[in-house]
This record gives sequence, C-alpha cells and structure tokens, in this order.
Amino acid sequence: MAKNYFYIILFVLFTSLTASAQEGKDLGFYPNPVSTGKIYITSKTAMDKEVTIFNVLGKQVLQQTVSKELSISSLSPGVYIVKIREGEATVTRKLIIK
Repeated sequence: MAKNYFYIILFVLFTSLTASAQEGKDLGFYPNPVSTGKIYITSKTAMDKEVTIFNVLGKQVLQQTVSKELSISSLSPGVYIVKIREGEATVTRKLIIK
C-alpha cells in the first residue's frame, strides 16, 4: 500500500515539474555562478517576477518581487535554490555564489 503512494507521489511530482519546465522555459537568470552580488532575470514579458531563494537545507533566505535585477549581496557564498514565478509560469534552478 505504501509503495503505491510512493509511485503516485512520484508521478505527481514528475508531471508538475514537467509542466513547470514547459511553462517557464523562457524564465531564467544569469550569471551563474555569480560573484558580482546581482543576478539578472530573463523573460519574454515585462511582468514582475516573484523570486524566492532557499539554502540547501530548504530554508527561505530571500524573497523579493523584481522586474529584471535582484541584489543577492546579503547572501554568503554557497549553493542555493532559486524559484522564479511570473504569472502562471514557475521555474526552479540551482544558484552558485562565489
């Protein structure tokens, strides 16, 4: 029984990630790795983006609504997870800060 739940959860996660990748394929950021203290959000629209950054333990360390540029100078060097949301599109990427 627990095995079935595992497969159902795995299926739901996979389909939601695939849908997010299709919706957010135009969303992204650069540079990565970053050493300048700023990242630039790329998109085909001019809508505001909600950017949330998590550390590797899953703790939210930064959340901000921006249009193109985000200052990350307050973050320590390391590896982070960036979630960018624009309208219905969402994309999640790894960020490395030197």
